[in-house]
Amino acid sequence: MKNLFVLLYFLSFAVFSQENQIPEPKKFETDHEGTFNGNSIKFKAIASETYLKNDDGLPVASIWSTAYLKEGADTKRPVIFVFNGGPGSASIWLHMGVFGPRVVEVDSDASEDDGAAPYKVIHNDLALLDIADLVFVDPVGTGFSKTVGKGKVEDFWGLNEDAASISKFMRMWITQYKRWQSPKYIAGESFGTTRAAAVTAALEKGGQAMSLNGLILISQALDYQGSTSRHDNIASYFTYFPTMAATAWYHKKAGQGKSLEGFVQEARDFAFNEYVPALYKGNLLDKEGKEKIAERLHYFLGLDKEYILRSDNRILSRRFLKELMREEGKTIGALDGRYLVEEGDQVAENPTLGDPSSYGIDAAYFAALQDHFANVLKVDMEDRPYLTSNSGIYGKWNWRPVPQGAGWEPSYVNVARSLGESMRRNKDLKVMVANGYYDLITPFMDAEYTFARHDIPMERVDMYYYEGGHMMYNHRPDFEKLVEDMRKFLQK
Repeated sequence: MKNLFVLLYFLSFAVFSQENQIPEPKKFETDHEGTFNGNSIKFKAIASETYLKNDDGLPVASIWSTAYLKEGADTKRPVIFVFNGGPGSASIWLHMGVFGPRVVEVDSDASEDDGAAPYKVIHNDLALLDIADLVFVDPVGTGFSKTVGKGKVEDFWGLNEDAASISKFMRMWITQYKRWQSPKYIAGESFGTTRAAAVTAALEKGGQAMSLNGLILISQALDYQGSTSRHDNIASYFTYFPTMAATAWYHKKAGQGKSLEGFVQEARDFAFNEYVPALYKGNLLDKEGKEKIAERLHYFLGLDKEYILRSDNRILSRRFLKELMREEGKTIGALDGRYLVEEGDQVAENPTLGDPSSYGIDAAYFAALQDHFANVLKVDMEDRPYLTSNSGIYGKWNWRPVPQGAGWEPSYVNVARSLGESMRRNKDLKVMVANGYYDLITPFMDAEYTFARHDIPMERVDMYYYEGGHMMYNHRPDFEKLVEDMRKFLQK
């Protein structure tokens, strides 16, 4: 009997050890050389896992990052942490789209789908490596990042939880590479800008204050009211309106004979001075007043006036994607309104195939990154897949800005005021906002509306506009302009 107990003890111990056995974090280092902005740079690429630990010192999550560090640089060289959005997206888009030393080329004019391999990947001679080190970060559940040991996804999949994990990673990275005296920046895209503001606030707390020098917000999403096109959300009707007008101008449905900037300004003026008052009046506006607004919407959007009146002068963005080019049998993209696709269902109210500005580039991006990892950075993660996006995250995401158990009446996600507070606590924190004219996900008017009313020190905010969409860098002229603008921002 005694022998049986001993056997059971050792068997249970073996099972416990096996369940809690966590391999050493993987790390791949390679040496490289390239010319960036006319400067020859030797740099090291470090693709690696970093384990986040709980209060008991046990690993609970693995964060995957890819860093490009200049050889022989001092510890005061600027470093930029880069991530994308979602929530549920890896950093592939900014990595292989504009910031990385190699980038994928997709059709700059948005006229062709990416098709199938092989895809064109080129040396990014405009990359910022001559002036800053780059660290691309994949949050838990994206890329190669995942929970480990007793880690649970609910500890990472939430607005505050995500910010806590990314800020923890940043402090660990800065400590490991002795970069506390380096100017520190964050570059985020879409929800990555929401994360950027939340991380900025999180870095101020926990007894390990880390002040940032700047944020690069690409297609900002700080206050979701202005980027949520839903009925009864009056703000969204007018924040999306100038982007719809710009897109109609691009497809020659409106504003012909006028410059894009001039037509957009005209749309802004109408939105503020005529459209908003009419929206708030609703059915208090008489028939003649509604007719007048419909006529103006027809002028700016090129949509049929009767369709506009049937819509009660309120055009939802997803309907606009189908309606603008309906007579030509085309649907436009949401991420980038320049894209067109011919869908089978010609009478559908909303797009049926998805977003052509997304599936028109995603295969090229994924293949380019996989090739870059395998053949340039020599990354071998065995059978672990790299997830460019994880659809399972969004449905489980905790948007609550307060702890569980605390009272909270659901509202639009908003980190804009928090950013303003961070800027007032840190006199050196400055912000660059990059907006695409044809972005029908996070419209540029929303950025203007957001920054105008959240007590943000505007003298430290730079607004830039590009003739592309959500990922304006897919348009080569904007790629070059964006990098030039970021370079100026960093060198101020």
